[in-house]
Amino acid sequence: MSSQSWLLIGVGAGLISVAVALYLFFWVRKQDAGTERAQEVARWIREGASSYLKKLYSSLGLVAVILGFVIALVFSFDMSGLANSEITVNSAEGLRVAITFIAGAICSAVAGYMGMSVAVEANVRSATAAEKSLNQAFKVAFYAGSVMGLAMVGLAVIGMCSIFFITGDPELILGFSFGASTLALLAKAGGGIYTKTADIAADLVGKVEIGIPEDDPRNPAVVADNVGDNVGDVAGMGADIFDSYVASTVAAVLLGAALPNQGDTRYVVFPLILCVLGIFASLIGIQFVRVGKKGKPGTALNNGTVITAVIYAAMVAALVFFGGYDKGALWATLVGLITGVIIGFTSDYFTSDAYKPVKETAKVSGSGSAITIITGYSYGLISIVPSVLGIVVATLLSYFLAQSSGVLTGVYGIGISAVGMLAISGMIVSADAYGPIVDNARGIAEMAGMDHEVIERADILDSAGNTAKAITKGFSISAAALTVLALFASYAEVIEASGIELVISLRDPIVIAGVFLGAMTPPLFSALTMLSVTHNAFDMIEEIRRQFRERPGILAGKETPDYNTCVGLAAQGALKSLVLPAFLAIGLPLLVGFILGPNALGGFLGGAIFTGIVFALLMSNAGGLWDNAKKFIETGKFGGPGSDSHKAAVVGDTVGDPFKDTAGPSLNTLITVMSLVSSLFAPVIAAFHLF
Repeated sequence: MSSQSWLLIGVGAGLISVAVALYLFFWVRKQDAGTERAQEVARWIREGASSYLKKLYSSLGLVAVILGFVIALVFSFDMSGLANSEITVNSAEGLRVAITFIAGAICSAVAGYMGMSVAVEANVRSATAAEKSLNQAFKVAFYAGSVMGLAMVGLAVIGMCSIFFITGDPELILGFSFGASTLALLAKAGGGIYTKTADIAADLVGKVEIGIPEDDPRNPAVVADNVGDNVGDVAGMGADIFDSYVASTVAAVLLGAALPNQGDTRYVVFPLILCVLGIFASLIGIQFVRVGKKGKPGTALNNGTVITAVIYAAMVAALVFFGGYDKGALWATLVGLITGVIIGFTSDYFTSDAYKPVKETAKVSGSGSAITIITGYSYGLISIVPSVLGIVVATLLSYFLAQSSGVLTGVYGIGISAVGMLAISGMIVSADAYGPIVDNARGIAEMAGMDHEVIERADILDSAGNTAKAITKGFSISAAALTVLALFASYAEVIEASGIELVISLRDPIVIAGVFLGAMTPPLFSALTMLSVTHNAFDMIEEIRRQFRERPGILAGKETPDYNTCVGLAAQGALKSLVLPAFLAIGLPLLVGFILGPNALGGFLGGAIFTGIVFALLMSNAGGLWDNAKKFIETGKFGGPGSDSHKAAVVGDTVGDPFKDTAGPSLNTLITVMSLVSSLFAPVIAAFHLF
């Protein structure tokens, strides 16, 4: 089958995926929305989430237009003749790159908005379904999560295959990826700041100071907290995975175009074919996600992931054997797939209450919050080891298995491994988006005064959702590591194609300067985003205290709190906090490149990649551990709710919130954006740099 035929099949597969997502969206909307009180609570959440996303996407739309204009201007100049003092103008090329950039941003925004739209419809319907059975509530929430997963992969594949089919230029997909990544970074960071601002403020005043339950309707921040689940964990995380999914594919496509046999386009299109097969495997795997008689939603989600992975592996094997591809491509794909699943379940070990780290952290919480934090942080550090070892093994195996084929290059194998790891994102994101939906369902059940049995069922669903989110984060971070390694290779290819020998030596002080600047950036980015959370949370805490102080009828249950003020504070704080993170991601690599040169920029990327991966894994796993340690105590263990252990665990969870939902998952997007910026602007940097 020709490459063009596969591209058309890719567009068709993407359309099928989006069509199924729309079908599930309308199926969810047909479910019972519950009592008038439940619908009222859901409406508060829906209106708050919609208001924030409109403001966010309006701001990001302006950013996309400005960056699109800059890209159109820069890429209108052809630097290939610079050595002969000849610079030609090709405005059509600049316009094409700008259009693909904006297309990537739009697709990412649409996928995130679709996921958020169904989430705010599904939360109340899942809570209402829990009145009937755990199984029915799970079904509503998971199918709603599948809207996010299937819409994301569908739009990504439609965009990439359409651009390649129309233009025939694989480098133009780089612009599409840059657009998706830029929006993803700001959407994830903004959503993370929003959700943790509200979460921390609600917990510290409600649980710790006042002693009221989580999601108590008397808490003025409770609606903002539930809104944050949607804008941060659904729309934000969806954009995050969209970014990793597209970036890994684009990196592999570019490496395929750089293979020695330039006339063979099969390996250029091969990464896109893997994405197509991943869509079909996810569509099948979703059908096998069922809560059995034992009522274990976590097991159902894990089984769905494993089944999808097995189906996908079989499809890839058939493609390679019957399609005439080198077997090195199969081994590299399987290495990525297996490593991704293993790393994902490694995160499960460190964040699930079924295993030692969470149980021990919950146990020692009786000694105070300091011990809780030290224990959780220590296990977070330990959790880095298996994930990094997995990345190392995947890198080496995929490299040498591809290299030994004699047809493929080792670095192409790394790129394919990253694609293999993310190809089943349709299933992975479905499980991830399920988490915030059931979290919201639990909150609505509490606020609407549903029976205790309903709240207990919602707690079971929520616990599985927390673990699913942790698995997805580990999965995404590890995939990002392989992706940026492949993008680094693409950057090197572009620089050397410009006639400059890229030499990254630690004996070169310029390179060392770049390494240190790169290593500095992820910790600085983390600090800025977490400080934004604390500053905004401080303002919201003061507002909550003011309402309790000035309106005593709120705590007495005689007055309704002013929810809108807290929602507005969270939104305003999140949007104004995005300027510096955006500069670090886009501006700093360009400054390093134009001032210190290509070699220093290579060192910069290396430093950022390594510290970024370590920090992301630490923060995501430690944060998830603290969260589930708190929830484990809330089941009645070690004194239960209101005990000293619980108060200490709440503090640990509060520390972990910006770790796992703001800084941690944003770091993989940060290093991806910096790598894409470097690769995209590499020809210009090669032509114009001071040192």
